[in-house]
Amino acid sequence: MSAMTGNIHGVLQPATGRRGVPTRWPGLVGGLVLLALAVLFAPRPATAQRPGHVARVGFLGITAPDCSAAPPCQAMAQRLQELGYVEGQNLRIEFGAAEGQMERLPALAAALVRLPVDVLVAGGPEAVLRAARDATSTLPIVMVAVDYDPIALGYIVGLPRPGGQITGLFLQQIEVTGKYLELLKDALPQVTRVAVLWDAISADQFRAAAGAARVVGVQLQSLELRDPPAYDYASAFEAAAREGAEALLVLRSPLFGRDYDLDRISALAAQHRLPTMSGLLSLPGAGGLMAYSANTADMYRRAATYVDQILKGAKPADLPVEQAMKFELVINLKIATALGLTIPPTLLFQADEVMR
Repeated sequence: MSAMTGNIHGVLQPATGRRGVPTRWPGLVGGLVLLALAVLFAPRPATAQRPGHVARVGFLGITAPDCSAAPPCQAMAQRLQELGYVEGQNLRIEFGAAEGQMERLPALAAALVRLPVDVLVAGGPEAVLRAARDATSTLPIVMVAVDYDPIALGYIVGLPRPGGQITGLFLQQIEVTGKYLELLKDALPQVTRVAVLWDAISADQFRAAAGAARVVGVQLQSLELRDPPAYDYASAFEAAAREGAEALLVLRSPLFGRDYDLDRISALAAQHRLPTMSGLLSLPGAGGLMAYSANTADMYRRAATYVDQILKGAKPADLPVEQAMKFELVINLKIATALGLTIPPTLLFQADEVMR
């Protein structure tokens, strides 16, 4: 589905109805007839739209040049279509494209606010939400928080009633980070030294991994990547080889999830014979061994529901923040075979997808 988008690169009104309550007043029958007719001909939500009005949804993108090249934006756009928004008629997605340059986010957010848009969608790392919030104190913002705690950082006051202008979805990525190492150790009990690929976006995850490593019983080797968006992966893998790393943990960063980066990481892992574990569900398909995470496409589909409710008049402060509850484990058995590894059957049984 291709939503009409713009690059910086009718709002639906809810129907209202009343249910009759039997009384003993005279004229009951006539009153019920009138009430039934009122309900019958009341405007339905799907059609209660201001003629000629186009809902404008601002989407802050980190890596892709436009919505059509950004799977999260496409997932949101598809769900909006299912909810009755038609491209070119009552919907336009305005895409702010950072294309890997995080320093551009504040200017992009400000440009979206100036258009203006009706609601801003800020997904991914904390820098995206910070840019959106700094650009406006009144515009509704739907977040998809994947590597930070929006409560601890003061963006919302709580999950049931977030307060203010921000609501959306929250993936407790920091808490999930320890699970990566647990699953890696379950798959490869002999591993004692794990290299960790991380960047400024995933710094909090790295700190969480360091704490979990002591519990799991592995030693971590830091492979920090700097100077985005073009990372020097070759040097990082050479450092891992020099220090005798037995496996690689790739933390979750949007800059690692680009097609070129996935292919480059997988090729170097194969070259150095390093089994990889990651928070990027797309990595096993590119040649990694394992991945564990929430399905972010589903999260962005849910974000579309928040957008729809806000466009219909709901206030962000009154929309409870959802947490990602369903997580997926993906294992690439072809890579395991190529590396001479045997994945325990108990772990294969837990997997949501096994690539053979």
